[in-house]
Amino acid sequence: MKKLFIRIFDFFNTIESKIAFYPTLLAISGFCVAVLMIFLEKHGISREIMNVLPLLMVDNGDTALTVLSACLGGLISLMVFSFSMVMLLLSQASNNYSPRLLPGLISDKRHQLILGVYLATILYNIFTLFSIEPSEKKYTLPGFSVLLGIVFTIFCLIAFIYFIHNISQSIQINNILDNIFNDAQKRLQKLIKSEEGSNLNFPNTENWHEYKAGRSGYFQNISIKNILNICEEHETKIYITIPKGFFVLKNGIFIKSEKKIDEKVVDSIVSNISFARGELVDDNYILAFKQITEIAVKAMSPGVNDPGTAINAIDYLTDLFALRMQKIDNGVIVQDEKALLKIAVVSFKELLYNVMASLRTYCKHDPIMVEKLLWMLKYLQEQPVALENYHPAVDEEIKILLKQAKGAFDSKKDVKAIQNMASD
Repeated sequence: MKKLFIRIFDFFNTIESKIAFYPTLLAISGFCVAVLMIFLEKHGISREIMNVLPLLMVDNGDTALTVLSACLGGLISLMVFSFSMVMLLLSQASNNYSPRLLPGLISDKRHQLILGVYLATILYNIFTLFSIEPSEKKYTLPGFSVLLGIVFTIFCLIAFIYFIHNISQSIQINNILDNIFNDAQKRLQKLIKSEEGSNLNFPNTENWHEYKAGRSGYFQNISIKNILNICEEHETKIYITIPKGFFVLKNGIFIKSEKKIDEKVVDSIVSNISFARGELVDDNYILAFKQITEIAVKAMSPGVNDPGTAINAIDYLTDLFALRMQKIDNGVIVQDEKALLKIAVVSFKELLYNVMASLRTYCKHDPIMVEKLLWMLKYLQEQPVALENYHPAVDEEIKILLKQAKGAFDSKKDVKAIQNMASD
């Protein structure tokens, strides 16, 4: 039963980020409302409302058909235009910034909900049209259903105005960077809070028993409580060798156990881990560093040449790195003051190197960008850290950046400027 629940959760977590998920749900709800209204019309709901509010009711079959047909045609055109705008947004984000942004933009629930409202209203109007006869009399016409169709269409027009506003905001790089930063910040703060009291040492896992995952995909989520219970039940300790958010190979070593465990226990552990074919910042803060770095690198490429965007990206990276320095690197999970589980993590040193290696390649020839990177690293030098000392990693990156920049600059004045800044 537990495995079935995990699989259902994995399936829902995967399809929720698809662009067609919420539109499909809302389209089905539009059909259901139409069927419900047909049922209520047979029981005389329009007749009752006609007696109370006759001015709101359509009392002619031809008029009702004309109004709903006009609403239906307009909504179809509106929906096609809106879908085109979404595709344009995704294309521009991919070409100008980074293809890694697409999963986050596609999973934007606001766009999905608006498109779903269009589909629901279209289906509702179609099935309402089926229930209207041109020669129907005043008291047998489904007037209330027609009125709802008109109200839903007006609501779609309001939603379209909001959609235009939202789509124009979504394509702006400052908003894209801000959304990525906020998601990563929430994730990091949650991890930092969960690490309180988890600074216990974990045994060396070099000679532990090794087991394969048996499936491949991005390591997305893990049910820590269930795996800790498995560790206690079988009196062992578990080490997950792949960091969260990384791709797990089917035949690669994924689990290490202090004591030998059978395949059923391994399957039970794997069943409490969700794998996906995509990555989201909500599940993996490392992806935020990758995305923001790729935006900066793309901005500094000769084809784009947008230093302003790169500077904005470095500002966000600076704030994220400062927050990351408050997180420890051990990845140990504690239960009842016992270290039973450890999940591999990307160390601060490795994360800083990966980001700086990409930025140095494209920014070392630009004095302004080098100064900005030095400013970021010197700011990190001044930050308080967690239990581990991350400052040597920052010092090392400053030395490498200065060495590469000196070799790339043609002007002695630029070299002197960055030397002065590094020595301040």
